[in-house]
Amino acid sequence: MQVLFLLILGIVQGLCEFLPISSSGHLVLLSNLFGIEDSLFVSIILHMATLLAILIVFRKDVFHLIRHPFSKETMSIVVATIPTCLIVLVLMPIIDNSFSGSYLWICFLISAILLLWTEYYSKRKRETTEMTYKQAVIMGIAQGLAVFPGISRSGTTISAGMLSGTDKSKCAKFSFLMGIPIIILSMLLEIIKIFVYKETISVNIPGLLLAFISAFLIGIVSIKLMMKLTEKSNFKWFSLYLLVIAIITMIVC
Repeated sequence: MQVLFLLILGIVQGLCEFLPISSSGHLVLLSNLFGIEDSLFVSIILHMATLLAILIVFRKDVFHLIRHPFSKETMSIVVATIPTCLIVLVLMPIIDNSFSGSYLWICFLISAILLLWTEYYSKRKRETTEMTYKQAVIMGIAQGLAVFPGISRSGTTISAGMLSGTDKSKCAKFSFLMGIPIIILSMLLEIIKIFVYKETISVNIPGLLLAFISAFLIGIVSIKLMMKLTEKSNFKWFSLYLLVIAIITMIVC
């Protein structure tokens, strides 16, 4: 891949992974527009960058989880991860086919409707002071359903948490923390696929470095921005953007 395209992928990954607009959806759209086949190796590098961004921003929380493996916070992440993994395993054949982009516009549209619904409905719903295991399961199910390109993982999980009555700030933080094991598992799955499909790895060191750095730095900014936006339940502009992207995608894909 050319250096410029890798840089664009890094920027898109850093922005869209944490803002509620679907990084996988935008990457599939870019691949279709430019006619460039997805590279599992590049995907691994981008996932490493966004994972590092989460670990840096929430380093205190991560250290707390490591030091207290049986605390309610840690067990909530475990509880949320289980339904996610089960759903992904069941839907795996459908998920693989979805990356062709055939139904990408529909997924973008679903994300737009969900965000708009969340913004207006959550303002009327009473929030709980602490997250329950039931709410963790709900967010875990949402995370499992958000594996399709065009359906935002952060947007779907945060929306599910807010609609279930989870405190807004805790909801956003938990959404990012629960993404850590899933990102790690996704990276492992992509590594396995490289060996199974025997993908030829062509390393463009300058391009990969730019992609990693841009995804990492922009990812940090995106996380902090999303935390502030969640507190205000301000999702309508993202909903409008996704509606426009859905229309564009329906035309070009």
